Amino acid sequence: MGLETGPVVALALCAALTLINLAGIGVAAMRLGRRNRDPVFPLGAPISLVRPVCGLEPFSEELLARGFRLAHPDYELIFCVADGADPIVPLLHRLMAAHPGVPSRLIVGDERISDNPKLNNCVRGWEAARHDWVVLADSNVLMPPDYLQRLQAAWRPDTGLVCSTPIGARPDGLSAAVECAFLNTLQARWQYTGEALGLGFAQGKSMLWHKPFLEARGGIRALAAEIAEDAAATKLVRAAGARVHLVAAPFDQPLGRRTLREVWSRQLRWARLRRVTFPLFFAPEIGSGPLLPFALALAAAPSAVLTACLLGLAALWYGAEMALAARADWYRAPRLLLAFVIRDALIPLLWTSAWMRGAILWRGNAMDIRSKGVSGLKWRRLRPGTGVA
Repeated sequence: MGLETGPVVALALCAALTLINLAGIGVAAMRLGRRNRDPVFPLGAPISLVRPVCGLEPFSEELLARGFRLAHPDYELIFCVADGADPIVPLLHRLMAAHPGVPSRLIVGDERISDNPKLNNCVRGWEAARHDWVVLADSNVLMPPDYLQRLQAAWRPDTGLVCSTPIGARPDGLSAAVECAFLNTLQARWQYTGEALGLGFAQGKSMLWHKPFLEARGGIRALAAEIAEDAAATKLVRAAGARVHLVAAPFDQPLGRRTLREVWSRQLRWARLRRVTFPLFFAPEIGSGPLLPFALALAAAPSAVLTACLLGLAALWYGAEMALAARADWYRAPRLLLAFVIRDALIPLLWTSAWMRGAILWRGNAMDIRSKGVSGLKWRRLRPGTGVA
């Protein structure tokens, strides 16, 4: 006998959702590695590389040292630290002394233009940059020798900003593998799919700006319009009639050891920021993984045949994600399959929590982000450790 109407409808809905995700994976696979055939970036143009830093992390020395070994012929390094007593400062002095051939300097002290500590930390570096082309890069970005050239190569005539989504690498433990499952074949995949469809979103990890373009629109302080500087950058670029473009191959972010609590906290913060800054794009994220919709389909129309069909769809879904990881040369150890399942079990909880509350924890600062209607957002810093204003 064939399936009854209920299971057929449930299977059709789940198959449609699977096809949507497979299409996204396919588009991302085609987009990754595709280089711009008509580069318009000025040949040999000097670049200022601004790196906000805060605290020592497991990979700090390696990642910061990479910035002194770039193959670009003309660039300067500007490190920004909010507090002169930060433990990262002695390491920066040592690295600058060890690489006298690379123009570099350390700027101490931030500008409190927003409740975004990273943006505050970048202001003085941006304003001190000598060149018209400026890269804002997080301290945990793993820079290959051709880092700047790869950013330049993505610049097109309609570009307002070039950036790179972070790719989880070197995970130590299952929880870090879950972080890879979020960052790589889920979030990076949808970013590349969105860009291919003309809906590029900025990512704050690595951002290449043409300084006159941003200065004409309020400068770096204009990025304080949103709690997240990449959300503000996306809206600013779109308002100017330009586009956000991604590098052909995104840059790694070494993860090391992670606890599930750390993964949850980080993903929840990003989910709440996406919910507040781009609610219409955030809403469909509930269908990002097969676990919830497939479970609901089985609960609504239980059937042995439907169960077998859904298991087949899930295998197809996760197999395509593993294939994308292989295509892009991302982390793809066997335990990544278990990480997919854990990730997809967390997605409904993250999605629900993002709608229920607006508080986020950012570098030890508890913040409450609240909508203030069509005029934008407002946020207030909460007393550390209290969750109250």
